[in-house]
Amino acid sequence: SHEKVCQYIAKESDSLVVSVGYRLAPEHKYPAAYEDCLNATQHFLQHLERYGVDPARVTVCGDSAGGNLAAAVSQTLAGSSELPRLRAQILIYPGLQALDFNLPSYQQNRGVPLLFRERAVFYSLQYVQGDTSNIEEVLEGSHIPPDMRLKYGKWVNPD
Repeated sequence: SHEKVCQYIAKESDSLVVSVGYRLAPEHKYPAAYEDCLNATQHFLQHLERYGVDPARVTVCGDSAGGNLAAAVSQTLAGSSELPRLRAQILIYPGLQALDFNLPSYQQNRGVPLLFRERAVFYSLQYVQGDTSNIEEVLEGSHIPPDMRLKYGKWVNPD
């Protein structure tokens, strides 16, 4: 689905683009897609010389769920001393938090195609657990225990 975009990015940036075909939900629940992306990135970083890539110029990128995966891979590799450091991460409308689907951005864009609020929750649940049986609880915000909501409230809140 992203081949043309990757070709465009490669051509316009004069870069080598590696696109990871990771396993998809709901058939493959978390952490399958994350493991695929992490393994592919680690393999690539271990073999940069084979591809003629400067170790100081490696960036990870993703959109939507791929943006979530790029962020997770970046965080995982940030502490590695065995591999070259990633230069940057590019996150395009990433799914980064599932604590509160009632924040202002979800309210303001609740009816904006392509990724309606309910659809975002649906896909998040498919990715994490492979079913959407508790979609209403997530939409209401009752899927997060009060102590966790308090703990992360500093970072995930309308202010």
